[in-house]
Amino acid sequence: MNGKREQRKPEKRPAKQREAGRQREAGRQTESAAQAGSCGRQTPVRVLQVLGGTGLGGAESRVMDSYRHLDRSRIQFDFCVHTREEGFFDREIESLGGRIYRIPRFRAVNWLEYRRAWKDFFRAHPGYRAVHGHMTSTASIYLPIAKASGVPLTIAHARSAGVDPGLKGMLTRFLRRNLGEKADVCLTCSRLAGEAVFGKKMEDAGRVTTVPNAIDASAFSFSARTRAQKREELGIGEQDFVVGHVGRFGHMKNHSFLLDVFAQIRKELPASRLLLVGEGGLMGSVREKAASLGLSDRVIFAGNQAQVADYYMAMDFFVFPSVFEGLPGSVIEAQAAGLRCLVSDSVTDEVLITPLAEAMPLSRGAGCWARRVLERRDYERKQTAQAIKDAGFDVSDQVKFLERLYLGEEN
Repeated sequence: MNGKREQRKPEKRPAKQREAGRQREAGRQTESAAQAGSCGRQTPVRVLQVLGGTGLGGAESRVMDSYRHLDRSRIQFDFCVHTREEGFFDREIESLGGRIYRIPRFRAVNWLEYRRAWKDFFRAHPGYRAVHGHMTSTASIYLPIAKASGVPLTIAHARSAGVDPGLKGMLTRFLRRNLGEKADVCLTCSRLAGEAVFGKKMEDAGRVTTVPNAIDASAFSFSARTRAQKREELGIGEQDFVVGHVGRFGHMKNHSFLLDVFAQIRKELPASRLLLVGEGGLMGSVREKAASLGLSDRVIFAGNQAQVADYYMAMDFFVFPSVFEGLPGSVIEAQAAGLRCLVSDSVTDEVLITPLAEAMPLSRGAGCWARRVLERRDYERKQTAQAIKDAGFDVSDQVKFLERLYLGEEN
């Protein structure tokens, strides 16, 4: 379809070709300047992170963890997002030296407009060392455009092992076909996510590199003092048993099932509370269901929180009944905070890092989930951050890999 558009305006093609040449030359000049520096000072190379937004989601949080810990004298991040709304991390990104750009959201009917927006973007902003695409639903569109615009390194990063239901999910699968052939490097947070996005053949052939969703493990070390302070702030009684969850209110997180589990727990243990951290499109319907179950006064909707570690301290048990995931960082964070976790077996077992976490099929039903939580509710919170680090889920190790990758030092 794009070829037909160019045939209607052949007089513009030479100018575009000359402009593309200037972009590639500008990119080479920028990269050379980054290596040579100016007056003895090194100019950092810039890497473009492509996301849906900069809200407090899993992928966004993991990218920000890396951004905070990398050597920003050598590498700087910019962000291109698919929303006009200000995101949770916008101000922090700008304070760290990053720039935020906005691209129209892809809606299938605006295919040509979406492609044109990306071409215009790279024409206006040449010189990126790499484009790191976390939004794989349209990476097959923007990564080839980045490559054609002179970007040396394009990366597709699988973050989820499933898709949304209905037509949207079907379109995502269609757009992801052959994505592995359209990126220089394929990364995934787990084997399940890699197979879902790039295909089993690519995984089996070793063409997909697993980069765990690492966290700053020490930031989640259990603190009895913080626990007491946060519970008092939230109006939680000293003897209350708190079931917790951290995640966006969307289809994949399965909050409806979580409410059913909690309703069963409360029948056996009236002094119990449900603490939900996060926001999202289905938050309203979850509130309505909580009310219909007579649980409104027992459920705390905490919203998005910058200091999420404090909320893990306030919990007693972490329940995560997702329908699908990539490799959820929140389950790793919960284990780092010393919490016992009950996780859906739809989630990759790579997330079961410590004996604190176990998996259960959703098919067992809410009653069975509730009984398992009650059976395992008595335990002593311990320091487990080191176990998370030893398992390779600490952000400091991941950042070293990413720095080598972005700078062309990774074989």
